[in-house]
Amino acid sequence: MELNGLIVLDKPAGWTSHDAVNKVRRLTGQTKVGHLGTLDPMATGVLPLVVGKATRLAQFVAVGRKVYETEIRFGFATDTYDREGEPLAEPQAIVLEAATVREWLSRQLGTQAQMPPPISAKKINGVPAYKLARQKLPVELKAVEVTIDELALLSCAADRLRLRVVCSAGTYIRAIAHELGRVAGCGAHLTELRRLESCGFGLEQSHPMEELVRMAATSTLSDAVLPSATLLPQFPSVRVDHDTVAHIRQGRMFRMSPFLVSAKDARQVKAVSDQGELIAIGEARMPLVYHPIVVF
Repeated sequence: MELNGLIVLDKPAGWTSHDAVNKVRRLTGQTKVGHLGTLDPMATGVLPLVVGKATRLAQFVAVGRKVYETEIRFGFATDTYDREGEPLAEPQAIVLEAATVREWLSRQLGTQAQMPPPISAKKINGVPAYKLARQKLPVELKAVEVTIDELALLSCAADRLRLRVVCSAGTYIRAIAHELGRVAGCGAHLTELRRLESCGFGLEQSHPMEELVRMAATSTLSDAVLPSATLLPQFPSVRVDHDTVAHIRQGRMFRMSPFLVSAKDARQVKAVSDQGELIAIGEARMPLVYHPIVVF
C-alpha cells in the first residue's frame, strides 16, 4: 500500500534529520520522504516527515512557529553553542538569579537579526557551514531575521535554567543560549533541547520510532499517516466533482463557488474530491478561478 501524507516523528537524540528520513524510507518502502525543518542531532521531539506524493507539499508546509523546551548551562561557551562542542574557556562559577535572568530574556524578544552558529546546516556557496568549520576554513554567515515571541523561564537553579521558547522558523535556540551567555559575561551553551511543536504539529500527534516499527509489523502504519487533504489548514478546501477532477489532472483551471466565503480572498486553495482525496493545490488567476500548480 502506497502511503501519502505526513508522519510526525518524535525524534530521539543522536539522529540527524537525514537519519530520520532514511529510517522512515526503509520502514515505509517509500523513496520519497522529506523532513519539514532540520532538528539538531542532540535535540529530540517533533519532526514532521512528508511521505510519498505529500512531499510536493513541503514548499507550503515548512513554515510557521516552533515551540521548544530547553536547558541552558552558564559558565562557559562552546564552539557549537551546545554541550557537544569544545569549551572556549575555562568554566566560571556562577549562581543565577531569576530576576536578573528575566531581564536578560526580555532583551531577546521580538524580531531581530540572528547570526547562525558557525557549526550549523546553513549553506555557504552550497556547502554546509559545519563542514567548513570542521576543516578550519572561513565561515562567513549572514545574519537572518527571526522572531522570538516567548522566552518563559520554567526554572532557575545554580548555573542552569530551563526555558519554553516560541519562535519563528529558522531560529537557532543554540544562538539564543550563546547570546545569553555573552550578556551574562561568562558564556553559556545548550545542554538539552526538545521540540514540542513545529509547523502546527505537536507531540500529541507524534510517534516514537519504536511505535512506528510495531505498526509496520502489524500492517497498521497507515494509522500514523495524516492524509494530505488534512494538511495545510491555512488553505481553504474546495470540493470538486468527478468531472472537475479529470479536468484538473489535465492541467485545466477550476472555479470556486462564490458562496464559499472562507476562500474568497485566498491566493491558494486545496481542491479536494468528494471522497476526501487531495487533488491539487490551486493558485488564483482571477476572481474565483484557480490554476492547479501542484497536482496529485
